Amino acid sequence: MKAASLSPLLAPADVAPVEVVHAESDVPLLLLCEHAGSEVPAALGTLGIDEAVLNSHRGWDIGAGDVARRLTDLLRAPLILQRYSRLVIDANRPPGSQSSIPEISDGETIHGNRNLTAEDIQARRLAIFDPMDRAIAGVFSARRRCAAFSIHSFTPHFNGKQRPWHAGFITRRSMDTANQMRAFLSCASPNLNIAVNEPYRIGDDSDWFIPVHAEARGLPHCLIEIRNDQIDHAGGAAHWAGLLANAIKDVVGELT
Repeated sequence: MKAASLSPLLAPADVAPVEVVHAESDVPLLLLCEHAGSEVPAALGTLGIDEAVLNSHRGWDIGAGDVARRLTDLLRAPLILQRYSRLVIDANRPPGSQSSIPEISDGETIHGNRNLTAEDIQARRLAIFDPMDRAIAGVFSARRRCAAFSIHSFTPHFNGKQRPWHAGFITRRSMDTANQMRAFLSCASPNLNIAVNEPYRIGDDSDWFIPVHAEARGLPHCLIEIRNDQIDHAGGAAHWAGLLANAIKDVVGELT
């Protein structure tokens, strides 16, 4: 699918920023993957970075989109995917925040994000962030939702430190959901190191989906973080999708 005059930033040959899978499903969940792709609008060139940087954890959540697609097929629940690199604009950061369009990401300078004008920033928001936000609101308004889960991945090493967790369930106001997910996975796979609120914490200045959409609606929710060396291959993504499908069923109950 191509972008059709969504904004001056996106040319007709650019991919559409948002993909919705199982949009008409009656399953009362929302699944989301904000960092599913590493696309860059043609108008922005290479963002002034090497392809290796774009394809690393700096540019997208490695494996998260694969897990999310497999998970939505297992649950038959609606899934929203954001296809553009988080280095163009991060769909899970408040617009205008320092981390929304980062000039530095894990030690790498993103040259194409330096010295942006207000118009440059607004163009990225209109083209990429806002369609994602509208898609989330649309799925919530179309049918009753009983829970929401966002699928992410994290790098095993960050800022010189090793991250020992295989996965984490991140939340502020839905601790029962996160703890139940952790308990289920720990029982199903005792060899896994599963955490709550690791390797990140939710903040109003660092997160968008949970504070603005999930918490505001009072839904059970969590942001699911999987260490990317677990899911950077098809077998691992399939394994984790199966684990998460069973964990979500355990938390939510009958998906009808």
